[in-house]
Amino acid sequence: MTGGRLAAVRGSWRTALRIARREARRSRRRTLLVLVMIALPVLGLSFAAVSYDMGDLTRAERIERQLGGGDVALRWDSLVPVTQDAWGESAWPVQGDWVGRTRPATAEEVRALLPDGSRVARTRWWMTFSTRVGRHVESLDARAVDLTDPLTRPLARVLDGRPPVRPDEIAVSPAALRRLDTRIGDPVRSIDGATYRVVGVVEYPDNLRDVITLPAVTSEGMAGSDTWLVDLPGPLEPGLVDRLNAQGIQVVARSPLPGRQEFTRGMRVPDADEAGVIGVVGGLGLLEVVLLVGPAFAVSVRRRRRDLALVAVAGGDASHLRRIVLADGVVLGAGGAALGLLLGIGAAFAGRPIVEQYLLGERLGAYRIFPAALVAIAATAVLAGVLAAMAPAWAAARQDVATGLAGRRDATRPRRRWLLVGVALTVAGTAIAAFAAGRTSQTGVLAGVALGELGLVFCTPSLVGVLGRAGRLLPLTPRLALRDASRNRSSAAPAISAVMAAVAGSVALGVYVASDETRSRALWQPGLPPGNVLLTHSGPTPADPPSAEVVATRARTVLPGATVTPVAVSGCAGTAREKDDCTPTALMPAAHHCPYTSADPVVPDSARRDSRCVSPFQEPVDVYLPALVDDGAALAALTGAPDDELAAARRTLAAGGVVVTDARRVVDGQVRVEVNYNSDGPPTGRLLPGYALRGGLTVDRLVLSPAAADALGLSAVPMGYLLDTAGSPTDRQVEMLTDELFDIGPMSAQVATAEPPSDQRSMLLLLAVASGVITLGAAAVATGLAAAEGRRDLSTLAAVGADPRVRRLLSLCQAGVIAVLGSALGIVAGLGSAVVVLASLNQRYAESWPVQPPYPVTVPGVTLAVLVVVPLVAMGGAALFTRSRLPIERRLD
Repeated sequence: MTGGRLAAVRGSWRTALRIARREARRSRRRTLLVLVMIALPVLGLSFAAVSYDMGDLTRAERIERQLGGGDVALRWDSLVPVTQDAWGESAWPVQGDWVGRTRPATAEEVRALLPDGSRVARTRWWMTFSTRVGRHVESLDARAVDLTDPLTRPLARVLDGRPPVRPDEIAVSPAALRRLDTRIGDPVRSIDGATYRVVGVVEYPDNLRDVITLPAVTSEGMAGSDTWLVDLPGPLEPGLVDRLNAQGIQVVARSPLPGRQEFTRGMRVPDADEAGVIGVVGGLGLLEVVLLVGPAFAVSVRRRRRDLALVAVAGGDASHLRRIVLADGVVLGAGGAALGLLLGIGAAFAGRPIVEQYLLGERLGAYRIFPAALVAIAATAVLAGVLAAMAPAWAAARQDVATGLAGRRDATRPRRRWLLVGVALTVAGTAIAAFAAGRTSQTGVLAGVALGELGLVFCTPSLVGVLGRAGRLLPLTPRLALRDASRNRSSAAPAISAVMAAVAGSVALGVYVASDETRSRALWQPGLPPGNVLLTHSGPTPADPPSAEVVATRARTVLPGATVTPVAVSGCAGTAREKDDCTPTALMPAAHHCPYTSADPVVPDSARRDSRCVSPFQEPVDVYLPALVDDGAALAALTGAPDDELAAARRTLAAGGVVVTDARRVVDGQVRVEVNYNSDGPPTGRLLPGYALRGGLTVDRLVLSPAAADALGLSAVPMGYLLDTAGSPTDRQVEMLTDELFDIGPMSAQVATAEPPSDQRSMLLLLAVASGVITLGAAAVATGLAAAEGRRDLSTLAAVGADPRVRRLLSLCQAGVIAVLGSALGIVAGLGSAVVVLASLNQRYAESWPVQPPYPVTVPGVTLAVLVVVPLVAMGGAALFTRSRLPIERRLD
């Protein structure tokens, strides 16, 4: 009995698939539409999968790039014995801690540990080559390797010219050739005064970016990491590896070393939270595809209702009808998957040079296609087709046979239980998102938002029906559009839901990003008055730093009107301790101490309202300065305080006192300063005359006079220079400033800004554009299908004398129903989701200790502007591309 039933099911599916193939050939436009919508995401995913597989080098490919023409590669980085894995990819000390070499090994030292007849060649990686291009200093990666040696020649490919062999020659990569704006035969001068001549263009497969190739003889005395390529006279013996490991040498071989642990390197497995996020985002993408494709299957079922009714009359039951419609999803899903896979693989192979040059910066491995991932992608595409056909399949199985044979519309309405299910899912999703946001779980938040959107999808058909009944109050054309949407809910509701899902996700994420940016801007605290610049020495502080007048002369060529003041930090006096081993601190009087700390297990609510526990200062974000030693010259550029306060502060410093910005630390005109010795010894302190600056930056600052520093046993250690500028310098000006100062000493510049740097606007615009594209696509598809389905209604309009422009207006209104309703629902759903998430986060912050500032609800104007304009564009496009001539009845036969 069971075997007969299985045979009947197989035969039924075989027939259904044959019918689906015939229907696909008959309805070519609909078939092409569905294939394109399924194939596009498959194309993108398969392109990424194939490119990833080619970029994930095998162990043999990685080792080939390391060994060149040698049998093994040696890395002598340790002075203690090491043990390694079977492939030499990692090594660790046999016992104790790692002890690195203080000087590079020589060829004689390496050769002495190898069998007689061995040949060695050194390569030195991770070097830096600095040169000037115009007024700007460019630093490029450099490698020292003799590319004329057979052992090292396979490491790179000479594209033009020849490899460098003399100490004054270099070769450059194609990217470096463009960056330095040079060519073969031109000189290149390094910042240390040496001049080199470009003799060739060389490409390394593992680095296609800016690389300078130096001859091996030039790298003596330059910092880098050495690798020795070795040509052995015989096979690699395990005993040789043991002896080399005992000397601290790591061995890389072409085959695994016996008796050693072998680690499998492959794709990184994401943790549970990452996997959850990937799964939820993938599910949302699948839902979007299903909703976009669903209307095409719904229209197909309505156009074939007479054929399906004939199947029912011939003895087919509900399961047969469902299989016939589901077979459409299988056939079109498989066709879309095949088309997308072919295009994706072809695009990955054809776009391989672009991926290598601009995305990865290295050559890919062999041509591979990642079969496991492609099978999963194809299965997902077929699943999308089946899910898109599922709702129309159930509707086809429930249609009335007599109504279908007569070619009339089925008056069935969506069941109320779907509305109840949708409401329940929406409420549950909102609760899950709020609960997960309070625990900062990304997976939970996304899952809750996805569940809420799915609930709104179930509610959409009922909402369309309500709007259809309300359309009687509208003029003729919009009333017809709402009536068609209400009568054809199986095609209109998925399109509206697709727009709603895309817009809701864009708005929710956009509100969160904008709110986070607003909160970051409120928390932003510059360490200097905005626009001022701190110049510090890039390397060790020179024994004789340039004077402020010399720096000012150079700086004013870029920033006219800037004033320059030297800055010194406090350090230990004498040579007994390091200069940063003494830390002065202005102590807080006991009456102002907060009785609670963040380490307390339970903090009462009163602590959150205690003024002693709320600091009036914020930690500087961009420029950090320790306690300074100054006579008052740098106070204006340092604090931005009013002139009268600066005059009083300078008098205090001249009297041997200190200046603070926290008035609570000054008691009876004095401040107790304590010096903490980080290395050893108890802290020491004393009372000094003090003055508190109440104006200017809200940053906790301590400035010692030279006399106060002497009294505390401290010294003034030069740190750099403060530039008080008339305005905020641009990035280009800062770059020109450091270039101008390079001759008198390499310096780095930090600019204090009033607001944090932000790149969120482009992200918000990208989100809005993505949802706008989906809105336009869904509106276009649904409007086109509605026009194809409503040709008889249009012919009736023509018969009763309707103006030809009615068709354009009707298309405009049909697109408006899809785009406007979907966008409105999406904006409401997105705003609601964002408000729930932000409220949960704020509740968590309010209960934390110390208290964290809450997230404000900020609605990004650029997102809403795009989402308001897009429906208008969809409506205009529908009217523009619709033929105004109405069909007549005889053309429909």
